[in-house]
Amino acid sequence: MAHHQHQHNGRHGGHRLETVIDMAQHAPEKAGGGRFGFTGGLEFTSLTYTVVKKQRGAGGEWEKKDVDLLHEITGYAPKGCVTAVMGPSGAGKSTFLDALAGRIASLDGRVALDGVEMSPSLIKRSSAYVMQDDRLFPMLTVFETLMFAADFRLGSSVSASDKKLRVENLIEQLGLTSTHEHQRYTVQSSRNTYIGDEGTRGVSGGERRRVSIGVDIIHGPALLFLDEPTSGLDSTSAHSVIEKVHDIACGGSTVVLTIHQPSSRILLLLDHLVILARGQLMYSGGPKEVTAHLARMGRKVPKGENSIEHLLDVIQEYEQSEFGVKALAEFCLTGLKPPKITATYGAEGLSTVSSIAQTPLSGPGDEGFDHSRRSQHSRSPWNGVQLTPSRRPKHKDQHRYTPEIVMGTPTPLSSAYTVNEDDYLTPTHRAAAPNATGAPGVGINTLGHRGKFANSYLREVWVLMRRNFTNIWRTPELFLSRLMVLTVMGFLMATMFTKPKDDPQGITNRLSFFIFTVCVFFFSSNDAVPAFIQERFIFIRETSHNAYRASAYVVAGVITYLPFLLLQSAAYAGIVWFALKLHGQFLYFLVMLYASLLSTNSFVVFISSVVPNFILGYAAVIAFTALFFLFCGYFLSSHSIPLAWKWMNTISTMKYPYEGLLMNEFDGGRVFATAPITLTGDDILQQLGISTVDGRKWWMVLYLLGWAVFYRVLFYLILRFASKNKRK
Repeated sequence: MAHHQHQHNGRHGGHRLETVIDMAQHAPEKAGGGRFGFTGGLEFTSLTYTVVKKQRGAGGEWEKKDVDLLHEITGYAPKGCVTAVMGPSGAGKSTFLDALAGRIASLDGRVALDGVEMSPSLIKRSSAYVMQDDRLFPMLTVFETLMFAADFRLGSSVSASDKKLRVENLIEQLGLTSTHEHQRYTVQSSRNTYIGDEGTRGVSGGERRRVSIGVDIIHGPALLFLDEPTSGLDSTSAHSVIEKVHDIACGGSTVVLTIHQPSSRILLLLDHLVILARGQLMYSGGPKEVTAHLARMGRKVPKGENSIEHLLDVIQEYEQSEFGVKALAEFCLTGLKPPKITATYGAEGLSTVSSIAQTPLSGPGDEGFDHSRRSQHSRSPWNGVQLTPSRRPKHKDQHRYTPEIVMGTPTPLSSAYTVNEDDYLTPTHRAAAPNATGAPGVGINTLGHRGKFANSYLREVWVLMRRNFTNIWRTPELFLSRLMVLTVMGFLMATMFTKPKDDPQGITNRLSFFIFTVCVFFFSSNDAVPAFIQERFIFIRETSHNAYRASAYVVAGVITYLPFLLLQSAAYAGIVWFALKLHGQFLYFLVMLYASLLSTNSFVVFISSVVPNFILGYAAVIAFTALFFLFCGYFLSSHSIPLAWKWMNTISTMKYPYEGLLMNEFDGGRVFATAPITLTGDDILQQLGISTVDGRKWWMVLYLLGWAVFYRVLFYLILRFASKNKRK
């Protein structure tokens, strides 16, 4: 009761600062060392991130030096408010946001939510991170994009109708559906519009950004991080995005965003500021307190000038002076006034000259030291910062967020967490209140799932398969292009090598046909390189907050493409088999071509997961294709390859379909020549160094499938351990 009352008073500024400090010091300790009884929010203490950089020393030699990208940053982001991280370029805003979001592996310091110390894995499960770039599938509509996000984040315990209701409400509240009457027709925009990309017309930039936000807040995260949400948007779109973000904060979320040069309208929507420079804290508090902060510093805000912009100008002045921003960081930390500097204009432009030295910290009578700020900081990192009340929208038709829709997850207090060795998060289970439509609110607090992921493994695979099939149906070019290439090549082979004779020239024609077939099937999957590289960014964004497992993504991808690869193989096999009157088993011919496509597709996807862009991806695939072709046994038989290069013959995935198809065609006593000696199919295989042991040709299929599985496993390992959006 006392805690609830304090929360209410803190939001409206009713308590004096001393009361906040007193409650902070006398609040009982809870799990994780947190102080229970605060208004609520994200607390960060002494965040430091050090990297090793190479710098040229005085002697001209390169030497390694430790550099702090973040240095001893302490403060907090209040619950129910928008906290903006600001500062000049190179201030460390994105690095700081990554630190709060648990995306830095070697971070020193402490991060706590409502007094509960948070490990990176707990932050990952209770937060959402909206990246600067909007990574969405272009051929999905706004509604489909959010529905798939709901399927991933809300779990199977929420019915499809409740998910749809939640998505519909979210679309309306994000301003993505504008309905109006025109000549008795209802016109809707955005909801059923494709996301779009450079080649497909879709939603606008501001709408795409709001969809990205909606994808990450569909499950009602307690924390929301946004990296430059207004980047690349015009003034109106940028204001609309921040307005929606502010509404989300009003629903009870703790929102932290980085922003560069916000407009005056956007500044009105910011409740709390964290200003950085050179990785050090310059200011932490409400926007209205910036003027008082500058006054304590001895810098008066000129009439008509914005106080925040003036503070940034002051920071730039000190950054260019001999004192640097360290003096301002010291003032923010202890209250020790920085040395005064005056701006002068000369032939070389603006320069700064110090006028007085910094006041020492050595006596109670020092005028330059703010003793109250020093005592506050020494008592608690939360002290000295007063909560600014949230400015809720007042106009009548402004969409409002409700905790049932946006904040389905209760803010995790110490009593709402069970932290075990596996770092699993157990939400509280409370019934959600009815929403605006009269239907019961859908919240993650009613789901009852436990653990890292909202869905079971099979459910994840199924949802991923549905999305894959939707994308393939909307963008059939990738599948149809492969099918067309193999079909055209099949007709070319059928017309060029029609009914080869059983003579020496027929043997040559058959060998040429089989090696060309293997090469065509290997090259047919090269177009998967840019396709996956584009999708990889979406995978990283979705798995960074446990939307699904990496293994489920791999399995769903394999299952999705199985029927399409089979159709491609069957189209080619059906055309050439009868036209060339090939011998052996047609089933084996088809299965070997199918296995060849599977292994090739697995290899290309694996290469795509390793390279940073599709140019290097194509270069790597072409290089390996040339090597596999060289050592497949066509130019030199397997027993003629030098011993040092035998291993290349083993790893060449072209070897197995080439030898297997030759076994299927020539195995047996069929005669191909009688003069000067009788030459049978077995003799041809023997001369090529191919064993004719019974059943060996089916082993070639198994070997090829084994390579397909091997490359898929490597692909999974890369996704699981090397494709994380995390700084080292």
